[in-house]
Amino acid sequence: MSIPTLPFFPAGQRGAALVALLVACACGFAAQPKRPREPTIANLHYGDHEREVLDFWKAESARPTPLVFHIHGGGWVTGDKRPVADLEKFLAAGISVVSINYRYIQQAIAAGVKPPVEWPLHDAARALQFVRSKAAAWNLDPKRIGATGGSAGACSSLWLAFHADLAEPQSADPIARQSTRLWCAAVNVAQTSLDPQQMKAWTPNSRYGGHAFGFWPEAPDRSKRDSHFAEFLAARDSVLPWIREYSPYEHVSADDPPIYLFYRTPPELGQDRKDPTHTANFGVKLQEKLQATGVRSELVYPNAPHVTHPQIADYLIDVLRRPGSR
Repeated sequence: MSIPTLPFFPAGQRGAALVALLVACACGFAAQPKRPREPTIANLHYGDHEREVLDFWKAESARPTPLVFHIHGGGWVTGDKRPVADLEKFLAAGISVVSINYRYIQQAIAAGVKPPVEWPLHDAARALQFVRSKAAAWNLDPKRIGATGGSAGACSSLWLAFHADLAEPQSADPIARQSTRLWCAAVNVAQTSLDPQQMKAWTPNSRYGGHAFGFWPEAPDRSKRDSHFAEFLAARDSVLPWIREYSPYEHVSADDPPIYLFYRTPPELGQDRKDPTHTANFGVKLQEKLQATGVRSELVYPNAPHVTHPQIADYLIDVLRRPGSR
């Protein structure tokens, strides 16, 4: 930042002019944004594709640290692993952080993968296994891993949290032998179901999710991503096995980790919503199932009852650092 030259002022005015100049300079310096912390390891490949990379920030600790496993949002069609919300809070609390990229749905469609959502979800699982394989080298506690993300990244996090372990104990690949189970998950504006029938019952103007199962003939035109919900709903029975495999709601069971759900607006079940893709209706219906199954959960939205942790970072720091079992 350059310092402006002080112009000529009469002797009686120079002091005030100098003070004004110094204040202006100080404000200019103060306005400079702080650069985000660079990763300890950047763009490390966990797979062969250009999108299968992750960043790792190591928290300084004499003993193995918990880990926040961040999955970015963007409908599985856009987005990037940086920035990571609350990165500095986690590191200051002695919690390391990983943030991943993954292959997009339009790339899966182009490759003929069916259903295309397999790529982003299985990439998340593989990245988690890869990270676990690095636990000793990176000073991580391999059990205390909490997933987080927004929107599609939240859906991926919940899928990992609920799905049966994808580890292959007999595999010749040491990474594939690693567990995909989580200590907890704390997510922002998650889609908790990918079943069009459920979504329409919960929120009548739902429009999201068809692209995950290939109902996106214009791919990669993102403006048309959500244009085929009616076809998706009509064809539900034909893709029901895929829905049962890739919708988080389908996998809830009593042995699942605790879950935190954050939404920006209150729920209104059975009502059209301004943003049906990120409505708290998703959270209400998932929490009902979690409570019926005996899985601990916390649902947060404006004026929600029984809120213990106002923000995602509060929850992750508390649960990941809490002594004893989860």
